[in-house]
Amino acid sequence: MAFVRILVLIWADVLAFYAMWMMMLYLTNVWKLNFTHAAAIINVFWGLMSIMLLPMQYIVDTFMGNYWMLTISSFAYSAGLGFLTMSTPPVLAKATGTCSAYEPQCIGQGQQILFYTALVLIAVGLSGHLVSLGTFMAEQFVEEVLDNFTTRSCVALFVGSYIAILIPIGGVLAISYVKLWSIRFGIPAICTVVATILFLSGSCSYNCVRPQGSSLTTMFRVLVAATSKLFHKRPNDASQLYERRDPDIVLLPHSRRLRCLDKAAIILPTQPLDEQEEKRWKLCTVTEVENTKLSLRMIPLCATLIFCGVVSSIGNTYFIEQANHLKHKVGRLSIPTVMLLWFYDQGKQQFANLYYKIANWLGGSGSRQYAPTIGIGVSMIFAILCCVTAAKMEIKRLDVVESHGLIDKPDERIPMSIFWLLPQFILLGAVDGILENSICALLIDQVGPSMVTYVVHFVLGVAGLGNIASVLSVYVVGKVSTHGGSKPSWFQDTLNKSRLDKYYWTLAWLSAVNLGVYIVVAAFYRYRESEVEDDQEAPTYDGTVGPFEDNARCCCC
Repeated sequence: MAFVRILVLIWADVLAFYAMWMMMLYLTNVWKLNFTHAAAIINVFWGLMSIMLLPMQYIVDTFMGNYWMLTISSFAYSAGLGFLTMSTPPVLAKATGTCSAYEPQCIGQGQQILFYTALVLIAVGLSGHLVSLGTFMAEQFVEEVLDNFTTRSCVALFVGSYIAILIPIGGVLAISYVKLWSIRFGIPAICTVVATILFLSGSCSYNCVRPQGSSLTTMFRVLVAATSKLFHKRPNDASQLYERRDPDIVLLPHSRRLRCLDKAAIILPTQPLDEQEEKRWKLCTVTEVENTKLSLRMIPLCATLIFCGVVSSIGNTYFIEQANHLKHKVGRLSIPTVMLLWFYDQGKQQFANLYYKIANWLGGSGSRQYAPTIGIGVSMIFAILCCVTAAKMEIKRLDVVESHGLIDKPDERIPMSIFWLLPQFILLGAVDGILENSICALLIDQVGPSMVTYVVHFVLGVAGLGNIASVLSVYVVGKVSTHGGSKPSWFQDTLNKSRLDKYYWTLAWLSAVNLGVYIVVAAFYRYRESEVEDDQEAPTYDGTVGPFEDNARCCCC
């Protein structure tokens, strides 16, 4: 079935996520990089991947379509994981006869070029899948249900879906016990190639939708048209602005905010209307202007999410490095580090479900439109709690290190269970789970339907900026902590000599400041329903607002 062939591409996503999640250990254990240097590489990767989502979506809607984006991104995945495998010392050593040990002296220029090229290709593959996989799968699912709606096909679809998901998850758990990094990266590379071949084998049976154009182009048109009429006076009567009646388009009423953009809908008296309508970059409709306004008004709220990206970035970097040398055994059973990712996912899922229940309750009490903004604020509170918890756990870890004389022995196991880190991983999952779902709900409710996808990608890009900003924050905090060179920096060559707890405390109070800024911005934010002018009629709906649906999720959540 076409649906199962596409679902198999989840292999690539799960395995690539695993490879990048374990990258901190690879860079610190094999390359012997300073943990802040390794974290910088990983955070720049995740930041650039998130920023790429918006241009990728524009390319899909304007030129390429979902099928070709999935095809190119799948090839990028396969090549990226293949290059990542080849960048490990033993692979090239067999061909060149050079050093094959997992040591920094065995990492030559060739391995470094392959490694950084692999990161770029994996970022392209991951962003391409996030943009197109859900949409393309939905197109095929609808097609198959309409054409072949039988009990057997539904059972096959159900079983195939679970098999396609369980295989990579089981593979991740199995790979975690493999010691050789070339095999750890090689197995995901092979599975990704197989998934790509299975996807391409059904190319003739897919329902491919041609690009229909991008609503982001409409926003550009509004900005260009408004700029071109910068010195024209806006009419006092909004009814004099240009609007085109189209039964297929839901017309939006004129609003008071960002009136400078209304100039894009000014009808020039010196030219015939027919001629102006042909120049789409000179004249836009009121609905197009209003959709642009709704999107631009989200920018102040989105800007406050940059610091949430800074907090999220510590999960797959410094948290992993903390767990690296802790005690992994429970009795005789050795617990892989990747199990912490499972607890993170559980925290993310369970707190997201709790958010839906609270949102339903708020919807029933008539406060539906405020639920998403409250959810974002709650996620910021959890970010503070996460940083505070991580600081206290790091203080405990440093006490154990000092009491056992392990400060100058960074490679020794610390007699402290890895499960001490569970609270901070679960709280970080709560931050990401509530934040993602709140943002999705807010955008669906407040932004024009044509722009929801783009604004979601924009928000993720803002969070990606937070990942990159975390690199700058570590550098600045490290410089400030030296007090002009009179004291040692909080970030030393090894984690045991560093004071990561003080960095977590810094993130905690900065998160509190960010929460205060967010509350001010959210207080001045005017919701979509309250912006309609009194003399304008609202769109044709009965005005009732139902509760949040438990199954109403954005594709990014």
